[in-house]
Amino acid sequence: MIEISSKTNLLEQKSYRYSLQDVLEPNLYREIYPYSKVPMVPFNHRRVPMGMPQEIWITDTSFRDGMQSQVPYTPEQIVSLYKLMSKLGGPKGIIRQTEFFVYSENDRKAVTKCQELGLEFPEITTWIRASLNDFKLIKDMGIKETGILVSCSDYHIFKKLGMTRAQALEHYKKTISAALELGIRPRCHFEDITRADFYGFVIPFVNELQKMSRESGIPIKIRACDTMGYGVPFSEVALPRSVPGIIYGLQHYADVPSEMIEWHGHNDFYKGVANATCAWLYGAASVNCSMLGIGERTGNVPLEAMVMEYASLRGTLDGMDTCAITEIAEFFTKEIGYQINPMTPFVGENFNSTRAGIHADGLIKDEEIYNIFDTATLLNRPAQVTVSNTSGLAGIAYWLNAHYNLKGSEALTKRDDIVTFIKAWVDKEYEGGRQTVISTEELEGLVAEYRKEH
Repeated sequence: MIEISSKTNLLEQKSYRYSLQDVLEPNLYREIYPYSKVPMVPFNHRRVPMGMPQEIWITDTSFRDGMQSQVPYTPEQIVSLYKLMSKLGGPKGIIRQTEFFVYSENDRKAVTKCQELGLEFPEITTWIRASLNDFKLIKDMGIKETGILVSCSDYHIFKKLGMTRAQALEHYKKTISAALELGIRPRCHFEDITRADFYGFVIPFVNELQKMSRESGIPIKIRACDTMGYGVPFSEVALPRSVPGIIYGLQHYADVPSEMIEWHGHNDFYKGVANATCAWLYGAASVNCSMLGIGERTGNVPLEAMVMEYASLRGTLDGMDTCAITEIAEFFTKEIGYQINPMTPFVGENFNSTRAGIHADGLIKDEEIYNIFDTATLLNRPAQVTVSNTSGLAGIAYWLNAHYNLKGSEALTKRDDIVTFIKAWVDKEYEGGRQTVISTEELEGLVAEYRKEH
């Protein structure tokens, strides 16, 4: 059948309908995933069109996937982080949803406390086991959407579930029907989609879900889960690793609208952020993240990273309060005791700090030379220098100005006596074999000593 596409306004063939391929043996893509070697990235040189949706947003899994790698947060900690997440997302709800566990009494207490805040965004959703009792539980709690695990690779279907593809499909449909009968929106987590037979199982299954959605009148969301971080954002990569191919295929061969496609990635091969951005560019309306990227193994896509990606792609923050990123990082370190790598972008102690004297000299003249953007305004984190054997006079002057908020005529230069005084002490330390940077306490002590003498 040929018809006009509402997205491209071009005549397109709509005759592609894939049927389930119920194979006897699992397809493990051993030529791509040999296990004894680094996974291969095959190219087939087939391009799909880029097509970012008119509206894009972020969803969160900090209280579900994020907590799977952590000591569980207390209900009080979850409430504090939920409020900060709402502040970060802004009045337009760019951070649209966040998901919770509801297994334990503490889980349910946290959900209830967050519900009582009455915040519009992020919407509270859940992730549950595929059991009727769990569906009734979230229905009674007033939850409108829940995640349901529908593992889609043969690794999971054959090896974990011990089923055939046909059996798995029927099992999943029965579970999803239970949610629909209670009026709950299902969010189907297509686990391990980057090792799945896309046209032999994924698309036929999604077509069945689309039929169920039409019959029930309830939208069914497809979460494409790159569980192992195997996704690749490059153009012309072959399935199942192609992020553009996955998103395009869900739209073109299963007619899933952009607002019903969500990308959930992991960072095992350092491609988490690039893959999530790619999913947006090729048609997924939402990308799933966690605060600070905390999650299983190497973690999820960092929430703060996608906030910045959104601003880069849209040219606006759309009301998001990025200073909340710094508040979130401080909460994790001070209240939860989480150690953030000091070089982590946007949240690490040293992300906008330099030790090199030549860089510090540039910062003094114009911080834009060596700072990524106005971190003082956007993150409430002024550019900093760390004093060491390479800082020089310029680095020490910059540290003093930043630490004591000296501006204009009060600002020190590398020619001031106090700067020379501190530099002489620093040089002596390193001449004596010191290896570590000079601490804030030491520098404050030197300032006090200089003032006493002068």
